[in-house]
Amino acid sequence: MEERKILYRVYSEYLKEKYGEKVYKIPINLPVTCPNRDGNIAYGGCIYCGEEGAGYENLSNTLSVGQQMKENISYIRKKYKAQKFIGYFQNFTNTYMPLETFKRHVKEACIEDVVELSISTRPDCISNEYLDFLYKIKEEKGINITIELGLQSVNYHTLVKINRGHTLGEFIDGVNRIKKYDFQICAHLILNLPWDNELDVIESAKILSALNIDFVKLHSLYIEKNTVLGHQYEKGEVQLITKEEYVERVILFLEYLSPSIVMQRLIGRAPEETTLFMNWNTSWWKIRDQIEEEMAKRKVYQGEKCNYLNGPALKKFA
Repeated sequence: MEERKILYRVYSEYLKEKYGEKVYKIPINLPVTCPNRDGNIAYGGCIYCGEEGAGYENLSNTLSVGQQMKENISYIRKKYKAQKFIGYFQNFTNTYMPLETFKRHVKEACIEDVVELSISTRPDCISNEYLDFLYKIKEEKGINITIELGLQSVNYHTLVKINRGHTLGEFIDGVNRIKKYDFQICAHLILNLPWDNELDVIESAKILSALNIDFVKLHSLYIEKNTVLGHQYEKGEVQLITKEEYVERVILFLEYLSPSIVMQRLIGRAPEETTLFMNWNTSWWKIRDQIEEEMAKRKVYQGEKCNYLNGPALKKFA
């Protein structure tokens, strides 16, 4: 356990330090979509996104937020003797709805033993009106707020290719607005998109560090059946990096990332029955362990190369 702290900052350990015990995320599934799916900005969504989005383990969105919270908390409490929880608005874009509807859903999640709300959304779906409301919730309920922003890549050419519907500019704007409210921010990245290289990996770490992001969630690209990317993959139009190359990219990212940023995840996962490609047919935890073992072997750690902030060229005169 001590070795992991040296290698990189681990989210579960951060939560224990903050709340004094293990805290469990409770997924919330809302009947929402995204502006690049419904024609507001584009159609079809991101080229890798399936019909269920990212929340394949969620309860049905036909259940109310309160029902989902109570059912999941009851299960987790019995199984793990858990006492504190984070309400996680996970799937698709959870601020992409009328403000009054958003208020109703958020208030319903503020139940006993919930210490934090984590709201997953897009950079172009951040506005002051929604943030004002969340700030009131934080003050009135004493509940911490984290906003999770899907960025996926800092390469704006790649963002166009994957049909994100936004670029780096909207991400920077969203971060700047959120920071004014003193909420924490988690950025999502995919390090093995076919159009990105190691320079993009390094630049991702630099930008997130310069913006003082609080958390990072890394995803490995998985390819779902019946998606635009899935069709491209079946036709041989996209080339994926190897597992070993992914391990190298994660290590490179961590080396350049500020040591103050907490890593929520190093790799993602998806159900095998709906995917054409997922984690090189390897369990996610084995890849995580491989990353950690390789870092320990090389004696490298998070932030080792984070020497690019605060006017590094002026060190000549120090």
